Amino acid sequence: TIISMNKLIFRKLSLDIVNFFLIASFSITFIIWIIQAVNFLDLVSDDGHSLKVYFYYVSLNLPKIFSKTVIFVFFISVFYVINKYNNSNELIVFWNNGIKKIHFINFILKISVLFLVLQLILNLVIVPKSQNLARNYIKDSNIDFLPKLISEKKFINVVKNLTIFVEEYDQSGILNKIYINEKIDEDKSKIIVAESGRIIKKESEFFLRLYNGGITNLNKGNSFALNFSETDYDLSNFSTKSITHQKTQEVETIIIFNCFKNFILNLYLNNQIINNNLKNQTCEGRKLKSITDELYKRFILPFYILVIALIASTLIIEPKSRYFLKFHKLNIFLVGSFIIILSQISLKFLLNSANMIYIILMLPLILVIIYYLSLLIISKFKLNYL
Repeated sequence: TIISMNKLIFRKLSLDIVNFFLIASFSITFIIWIIQAVNFLDLVSDDGHSLKVYFYYVSLNLPKIFSKTVIFVFFISVFYVINKYNNSNELIVFWNNGIKKIHFINFILKISVLFLVLQLILNLVIVPKSQNLARNYIKDSNIDFLPKLISEKKFINVVKNLTIFVEEYDQSGILNKIYINEKIDEDKSKIIVAESGRIIKKESEFFLRLYNGGITNLNKGNSFALNFSETDYDLSNFSTKSITHQKTQEVETIIIFNCFKNFILNLYLNNQIINNNLKNQTCEGRKLKSITDELYKRFILPFYILVIALIASTLIIEPKSRYFLKFHKLNIFLVGSFIIILSQISLKFLLNSANMIYIILMLPLILVIIYYLSLLIISKFKLNYL
């Protein structure tokens, strides 16, 4: 029957779009991931983490990279598949089976809803969770690569408040003429000098075993010196110089939303209880701008998928003018690219005024309605023309 035939035709169309999307998105995600992985090598070279920590951390960045490619790759997928069908005259199969162009466009919109849901799941749940796991892993990890970073005649300061200098480091692992400067707080510091030493490991923790040296404690201009023949200096008490504070993009969506709600209520009510809630929900120290930007990225930005799906699908409607027909595909691609860019730059004007907030929040829906109405205007509101 015609109905079952149409289902098969649309199923093939949807599979072609999904297959191209998966291939393109995974390829682009992998390329970006490789580039970022190279940039994250300073976790090992500068911050003293092990290769295990490095690979775990960069792997948890994959969901974030993938989520950022969804909108653009989906637009390219729909554009490419429709253009391929058009070039190979496969679109004629749709029209010969009584499928109207408006039904074709509506089907692309239905597919875009699935990708919209995918983007929302990534933005609201998976990406914040993976980013938070990566940050916590860095925060809780030991500086277990530190021994390999120690080299001769070089100041090593891969951990906070600690500087180590070694005059000689022979192949047997013996360190000669060691200088250690530990900053305890603003007014206190400790300087350790030793003739020799070596790095030892106790229960997965690293120590510097020092021989024949002295310890000088400095406190507001006063000093106290102590000599030793042998002592162990614990390196596990120091944290990494990597940023361990939780960023806004790593906070759970429900907490971000509550922070935004409390910010707004506090702005108008100035309630002390609200201030306490801000502290309890990791909102303290965060600005309203960063909260609203993050909510926009998670909730509003995915809805631009509907807009670009509608734009790409109108590739099947060829203009009557030969001049416009010549640049039809290029125009559709440029309009889609402009909308993607607009979705990113509109974030800059989010808090400019109250009216601007409403416009930007409703912009994806407004663009869908405007573009859909333009199709009706072109067809003079006679859907049988489409």
